[in-house]
Amino acid sequence: MTHDQAREKAEEVEPQQQDRQPGLESEMEPPAEFIREDYEGSGKLEGKVAIVTGGDSGIGRAAAVHFAREGADVAVMYLDEEKDAETTAEMIEDEGQESLTISGDVRDSAFCQAAVEEVVDEFDDLNVLVNNAAAQVVKTDLTDITDEQWEGTFATNMHGYFYLTREALPHLEDGDTIVNTTSVNAFAGNDMLVDYSTTKGAIVAFTRSLSQQLAPEGIRVNQVAPGPIWTPLIPATIGDYDPDAVEEFGQDVPMGRPGQPSELGPAYVYLACDDSSYVSGQTIHINGGSIVGG
Repeated sequence: MTHDQAREKAEEVEPQQQDRQPGLESEMEPPAEFIREDYEGSGKLEGKVAIVTGGDSGIGRAAAVHFAREGADVAVMYLDEEKDAETTAEMIEDEGQESLTISGDVRDSAFCQAAVEEVVDEFDDLNVLVNNAAAQVVKTDLTDITDEQWEGTFATNMHGYFYLTREALPHLEDGDTIVNTTSVNAFAGNDMLVDYSTTKGAIVAFTRSLSQQLAPEGIRVNQVAPGPIWTPLIPATIGDYDPDAVEEFGQDVPMGRPGQPSELGPAYVYLACDDSSYVSGQTIHINGGSIVGG
């Protein structure tokens, strides 16, 4: 999809909302693009096994399908969006790779342990962990953020990353990788998403600290910092707050439009494969041209 095509697609976005979180890919209008038709895999991840959390839709689905096109088998972890997860699995299998779908809550340490064990039992290996699942709730006044919301946002966005990484590490070896999803909001802030932005800042510190700890073992840890990307999280959160705001989503960045998940997938491939063999503790900013520090 070219820039002009992506802009045209963005112009098709109308006011909308979804009444549940995580949102559903199948209810988005227009649907997102996950991989360009002309994206050619070249075996960059041939023989690898990857876990992608939040892999049922959005950025997670894009990473999973790009991994499959590059030759990886992929385990898709998701909360309860069964139809979306099945679609992702079908897309992986259409690439000639094996898929595994695992439903559960990353806020649960025991579930994370069991999920990693299931993946290793199924594929007899694990090489790439993509921590991507996230939650956000719009609140424009800090005093409106309840203890439950604050703790719940951290539980999904940060604790889940920790639990899964801790369980995956015993199975990772020299050359294996961890890719975390942070956000432009970790660097620029967002007055409507204070707790979400705070968790994304914690992920930055987690990525950088862990990368230093694991560098001697040859395990690389990096992160992608998306800007406004057209995913189900948008109608399910921004749309829930103000359906009309969805129509304007992403227009405030220099490129004047939201990004498509397909525009992030190649970055996850790069950080997961040997092309980034001398890269660790770093951030790839994919945000439509916004200039941020770090």
